Amino acid sequence: MSDYKITVGLEIHAELKTKSKMFCGCKNDPEEKSPNANICPICMGHPGTLPVINKEAIKKVLSVGVAVGSKLANFTEFDRKNYFYPDIPKGYQISQYKYPLVSGGSIDGVDLTRIHLEEDTARSIHDSGANSQFPISNFQSNLNESISNENSNIENSMKIAKLRTENSLVDYNRAGVPLMELVTEPVIHSSVDAMNFAREFQLLLQYLGVSDANMEKGEMRVEVNISVNKSQVPMSNDQLGTKVEVKNINSFRAAGKAIDFEFERQKSILEKGEKVIQETRGWDENKSVTFSQRAKESAHDYRYFPEPDLPKIFISEIPEFDYETIKKSIPELPQQKRERFSKDFGLKSSDIETYINNREACNFFETVSKQLIAQGSEIVQSASNYITSDIIGLSKVAGNEFSLGLIEVENFVSLIIMIKSGDLSSRGAKDVLKIMYVVGGSPEVIAKEKGLIQKNDSEELRAVMQEIITTNPESVAGYKAGKESLLHFFVGHGMKAMKGAGNPELIRKITLELLK
Repeated sequence: MSDYKITVGLEIHAELKTKSKMFCGCKNDPEEKSPNANICPICMGHPGTLPVINKEAIKKVLSVGVAVGSKLANFTEFDRKNYFYPDIPKGYQISQYKYPLVSGGSIDGVDLTRIHLEEDTARSIHDSGANSQFPISNFQSNLNESISNENSNIENSMKIAKLRTENSLVDYNRAGVPLMELVTEPVIHSSVDAMNFAREFQLLLQYLGVSDANMEKGEMRVEVNISVNKSQVPMSNDQLGTKVEVKNINSFRAAGKAIDFEFERQKSILEKGEKVIQETRGWDENKSVTFSQRAKESAHDYRYFPEPDLPKIFISEIPEFDYETIKKSIPELPQQKRERFSKDFGLKSSDIETYINNREACNFFETVSKQLIAQGSEIVQSASNYITSDIIGLSKVAGNEFSLGLIEVENFVSLIIMIKSGDLSSRGAKDVLKIMYVVGGSPEVIAKEKGLIQKNDSEELRAVMQEIITTNPESVAGYKAGKESLLHFFVGHGMKAMKGAGNPELIRKITLELLK
């Protein structure tokens, strides 16, 4: 066992799903492909402009707080976080420091410190050569169009939007987008737990409808704070090792790998008797290593002070922010859905997680289960098995994560009922379902056309099995001598004689009776 223990705290940023940006009326559109299309003097930080607070963004953050059992602030305010970087047009970021909107709460057993609201930065694009995603000509055309509608003073400042230093450009479409930041307590002790927390938080945001939280599009970014020290039980925060931050990780897998790498790196330093440096590091996906970026800033480095151009906010004075009102608007959350699916239907955990992570599959299952539950939970479980195995399998062949093809809900329900009644074997049901997916149609009609209706005539099956037993005396003797596996031999021959249309369970029952 290692003598060293890792402690992790997470900072997760998520862009909120609002129509406009945080402090101006510019469109909040993560799908915008043309650079610097959704910008204005306010989000570009022009002198003399005044920001206006996006009420919907505040409500979305408060709804997250209610969902995770946090304490909502009554008094809150925005602050200026001062630092210079090309993606910060004002030279400061409007954020929250001393009075966050939300404090405390927990997700997946991990305690939260705070959730606050700020504005996002612009996006830097490196390598502006021939293969650049945004050719320089595109930047210039959008800038010219904007400049033509403004006076000469704005013309000068708009040129900031075209920053070219060697091989870098800046797209300001994202500048000013509402950005929620969640900070956990340092209570996570493995990369697996950290990744599980981040996934659960992403699901929560998506279920609440506050953010799409698509990491590939940069709508959710994870930063990990990692410290390593000698194992101590119990261990308080002041006993933690030196904190190192790894910023702007864009996948759960990368977050896990960064944590594991830092544990080994810091442990190696400590084993040499050296000290870990408090710093901010980046993640190199290609090399799977972290690299030093800069010394870690403290709060005083940012010279926080209250934003003078925005009013103080008293939550209780705004009806839309009432706790009980927000609570009533909260939909069923992932953990609640897990518990309901397990209690009401007895679904296996793998099926439940499929539905939790795939809303389309979940909605289809919910619709089907409502029509079948009157016949008991077993038939609902059977339906779930066909959804999570066969339909998802057919979807992947078609190049989709989940799709129904040409399957209609009523026809799928009829198929499941046919299976339960014994009209279709499991094998036959799979064949029928595949046809339903590709060309649609009624399972009854398809099964009849393909000769897949299962035969349940006991006398007919008994006659067939009696002949098979009579013509295979050696196998009968072997079975009676203790080779019970020979039962499969007889059932298999019976299914073959019935051309796959015999009810295998009934054939097995009749065979056992005859062999006795």
